[in-house]
Amino acid sequence: MNPLILPPERLLALFERMLAAYGPQHWWPAESPFEVMVGAVLTQNTAWGNVEKAIVNLKGAGLLDPVALADADPSQVAGAIRPAGYFNVKTRRLQSFCRFLIERGGEAALAALDTPHLRHELLAVHGVGPETADDMLLYAFQRPVFVIDAYTRRLLSRNGLIGGEEGYETLRHGFESALPPDVQLFNEYHALIVRHAKESCRKKPQCSCCCLRRDCPAAG
Repeated sequence: MNPLILPPERLLALFERMLAAYGPQHWWPAESPFEVMVGAVLTQNTAWGNVEKAIVNLKGAGLLDPVALADADPSQVAGAIRPAGYFNVKTRRLQSFCRFLIERGGEAALAALDTPHLRHELLAVHGVGPETADDMLLYAFQRPVFVIDAYTRRLLSRNGLIGGEEGYETLRHGFESALPPDVQLFNEYHALIVRHAKESCRKKPQCSCCCLRRDCPAAG
């Protein structure tokens, strides 16, 4: 696999222009690392607003706790997270993750692992793929790991930085190699990409209001 070489100066220029346009995003919106991890599972294939409703329901039911969630009747969990969609699948994934977390000694024990080992452990959990694992690593465990999602791929592709067919790990390594390993930078950059994708760089782009239009080869 040939490494992806991304120009640091171009990535930082994109970051600065989005930050100037949108300001700090204060992401990930959660009250605890565990809530971040639950949100990372729930946000698969759904909008964040639906995740927020599901988390409110879990809190109201006293289920936003690893032991309570692992031991709960699956039907109760499914009812609580129904707004997030795919609620039966996500119930199994959440309960598997909670059992993993308990068996590994909790958040503190996982936080003691180095990043490659921790990422390997997370990826071994049922229903935790690379994007979900990296959400957890960056936002819950404060590790300098960049999250590659559909929005990131869209931004890089439209700005002529990638061909669009690169695999997840190729893109992640490319991003991480181009930028300093700064948790706050990665956090804010990913959050800004999500905001930008919702504001203007949509599936059908709204180029007239795009803060990156000046240098974007895809701008209409």
